[in-house]
Amino acid sequence: MCKSKENSHQIRRNCGSAASKSLQSELYIKTMGSVEKCSGSESEVVTIDFHQAKNLIDSGYGYLDVRTVEEYRKGHVSAEKIFNIPYMFNTPEGRVKNPEFLKEVSSLCNEDDLLVVGCQSGVRSLYATADLLTIGFKNVSNMGGGYLAWVGNGFPVKMEEIHVPGKPREKPKQEMKVIHVPGKLEEKPKQENGEIPVPVKVEENPKQENGEIPVPITV
Repeated sequence: MCKSKENSHQIRRNCGSAASKSLQSELYIKTMGSVEKCSGSESEVVTIDFHQAKNLIDSGYGYLDVRTVEEYRKGHVSAEKIFNIPYMFNTPEGRVKNPEFLKEVSSLCNEDDLLVVGCQSGVRSLYATADLLTIGFKNVSNMGGGYLAWVGNGFPVKMEEIHVPGKPREKPKQEMKVIHVPGKLEEKPKQENGEIPVPVKVEENPKQENGEIPVPITV
């Protein structure tokens, strides 16, 4: 499974090390010899690469995209089950954490759901995954490299509008078809001069009693 310590692509982060009590409230990541630190979590986070993420998504895992709605609309991972819940919002003062993030995720997903969490480059999704673990989610994995790594390797993406809660959905425009009703004159298109030709109805001369049609006589 994706949580195996033997897999070189996976990253274990362990807080609460007995070697130092000061590390108990910090989350560490070690990848390619570098160490990043996320504070405020004692949970163990598993990071998988984009290849493993794709395999999990193809096998039925849901994909939680924690980027902004604007980023999501420009393109996102192609997945059958996908959710877009921003972990952070862009403001004039910079990015701020979405205070309703955990509540929104909990309203759509259960704690036992199988989820891959991703963002643009793997940073926001790391923090989001750690937060989800703290409230009881058991099967969440962070996708290292994020959407950039996914696109860079030619994996399938989608670009589409999504429904924003509280905003009515726009109905797709329907094609207008002209249906000819028997017995009615069809409208002809405008000519080059912009005038619409008026249909002229020709009346038939009434037949006389003997069945002959009177012929007009020119004097």
